Amino acid sequence: MEQPWKRPGKPRFALSLAAYSFRDYFNHADAAKRITLFDFVDYCADHGCAGTELTSYYFPKNLDTAFLLKIRRHAFLRGVAISGTAVGNTFTLPQGEKRTEQIAMVKQWVDHAAMMTAPHIRVFAGTASGADKTEAKRLCVSALEECADYAGSKGVFLGLENHGGIVSEPGDLLDIVKSVKSPWLGINLDTGNFVTDDPYRDLAECAPYAVNVQFKVEIQRRGQQKGMADFERLVRIIREANYQGYVALEYEAKDDPFTAVPGHLRKMSELLAG
Repeated sequence: MEQPWKRPGKPRFALSLAAYSFRDYFNHADAAKRITLFDFVDYCADHGCAGTELTSYYFPKNLDTAFLLKIRRHAFLRGVAISGTAVGNTFTLPQGEKRTEQIAMVKQWVDHAAMMTAPHIRVFAGTASGADKTEAKRLCVSALEECADYAGSKGVFLGLENHGGIVSEPGDLLDIVKSVKSPWLGINLDTGNFVTDDPYRDLAECAPYAVNVQFKVEIQRRGQQKGMADFERLVRIIREANYQGYVALEYEAKDDPFTAVPGHLRKMSELLAG
């Protein structure tokens, strides 16, 4: 895509919550504290979320159609849309078996997303791993084009996240996204992942290309410690970009998510509605 999304009308936001926020509880050693994806969907519904982002890491290893349909049914009956899912891939690998496996995995999750009626998958770029960054970006673009073409055939968007590696800086992220010839690829804008001189400026530069937003409660400038994010400023950034879609809280701070998440969701809900 060469140009930002051309969205008519005014910005519109739908609150979602990423399962990654409760990452320590899906496989908790204490069975009494362990949760399932069904529990998480219930949590989203009980806390006023319009969507639930079901990170792929917490699905069963022997995943089958029956499970996908079961979670789809459960979400529908709780009145919550499955806003998307997220995979942990690497697209900078050279030609070979490992690269082929990564592309096949993303395509498989496109099928899973379509089965659950999830409109979006968060994907990663990868690192240069000692190779020339220009070549790494070329490899990433090639994989994204193949996967986005497949995703589009299923009605699923891919969102490339600003997740370190070759997309640590906004310029490189935008270069890749603009180079991919597909209307089914955009940016999964993670508000906490630019550790740059001015993360807010860099988020604003990328926001017009967003197809999903993951909202972090902390932000970090280059050479400084993490601090609380300016929620009002973050919402203003996506509002000024005329973003329309899901804004998913992805909680990564140190406090217990069961204690911290409800308050952050309430604040986000108020700001997004304003």
